[in-house]
Amino acid sequence: MHTLPPPDPGSTEPIYRQLYWRFRRAIAEGLLKPGERVPAARALAKELGVARGTIDNAYALLTAEGYFEPRGQAGTVVAHGIASAQPTPVVITPYKAVRQQAQVLPFQMGLPALDAFPRKIWSKIAARCVRATQLADMANPPIGGLPALRTAIASYLQVARGIHCAPEQIFVTSGYRNTLSLITHALLKPGDEVLVEDPGYPPTRPLLSFLQINTTPVPVDQDGLCVSPTSTARAVIVTPAHQSPLCASLSLPHRLALLDWARREHAWIIEDDYDGEYRYVSRPLPALKSLDRDGRVLYAGTFSKVLFPGIRLAYLVVPAAQVARFEQVSQSFLGHCPELTQAIVASFIAEGHFARHIQRMRKLYSERREATANGLRKAMGEHVSIDAQPGGMHLILRLKAPQSDRLLVQKLADEGIYAEALSEWGVVQQTGPGLLLGFANIDSQARAEALGRRILACLMA
Repeated sequence: MHTLPPPDPGSTEPIYRQLYWRFRRAIAEGLLKPGERVPAARALAKELGVARGTIDNAYALLTAEGYFEPRGQAGTVVAHGIASAQPTPVVITPYKAVRQQAQVLPFQMGLPALDAFPRKIWSKIAARCVRATQLADMANPPIGGLPALRTAIASYLQVARGIHCAPEQIFVTSGYRNTLSLITHALLKPGDEVLVEDPGYPPTRPLLSFLQINTTPVPVDQDGLCVSPTSTARAVIVTPAHQSPLCASLSLPHRLALLDWARREHAWIIEDDYDGEYRYVSRPLPALKSLDRDGRVLYAGTFSKVLFPGIRLAYLVVPAAQVARFEQVSQSFLGHCPELTQAIVASFIAEGHFARHIQRMRKLYSERREATANGLRKAMGEHVSIDAQPGGMHLILRLKAPQSDRLLVQKLADEGIYAEALSEWGVVQQTGPGLLLGFANIDSQARAEALGRRILACLMA
């Protein structure tokens, strides 16, 4: 008789179910054959150190499903013909998903300086919010978000981004994808055309494709995206503060032209302001939404870059005339965020910690950007060039030798170094080979230089 492995006492599955599956697996793999006797329940219970009733429950279930056959005094045997009834194992090919790391890797994109986050302050606020939790707070959160958080966001946007909006215009979401899905369900229909930047944020196109929205890439130059005045698209997605990934700021003439186009065509502008707070050559530019006089701009913000990605919290500012429509659609499509998390962020903003944190990070990122660029230049010399960028949280490392940046990214991944291939962000427009490297968690020029030498080794291999 095949010896069963002992049950796992730490498993969430009951022991009798563990034994049930172990017997089924032994039968399927041919370790237990039809007609073969299985151990007596009393003996097996003693061997495994479990109650006799646990074994009886497992045997009863296997008998009821036809795997075991009681033979009275002769004991219990594996039922005849059961082996041929086993299904053929199905080979599942996993989908090759976008890389997401459980740990923080050097140059990882989209991560703020986690080492500089004020965790003690955050913990104190969180503990206070937990203690203050009432029964009503444990029910389903409000559709558009916690009123205190919507009010805090509205106040912050007015001061920091030049956006005048009421708390009711703000809808709290679980991230950029949830925000974009909500906009699509509220304002667009299958078959509509949406303009996207080229190069641009890669997840946008497949998400819209799943929602049956057609995307048209629009080239980006040093002044950002420029939409043709004759375009009849229903919407455009744009990153005006720091174009993603080239970091160019949308010029004022292009901003005014874009707003004029949206007004004439009754089109929508979706402003993705993912890290507009981080500009190092001057004060952060006002949001495109601050220039909107016709209610055509939807402003998408996120806490992932200014706090931390694990918070899964973002927000959308909609035109006043569209509030009722978004309230209606939110009933079905808005991904609710835990009310406790919203309460913590609301207090973090209202008490001034949020504004102070951004000011500190703006100074820190400016220093880390310069240190990282200097370290990489020292290590890699004439083999690369680094784009001059006014802001953002990543560097663009241009490869001077003609080679595949995608292959280089794979080599770096094997070495435990994160990078993204610039060429993967383009659709039609050719960007040339380059690496996108997040610098927020690179804490010194010496570390950047050491990492640069490892990148150079992979580049020359």
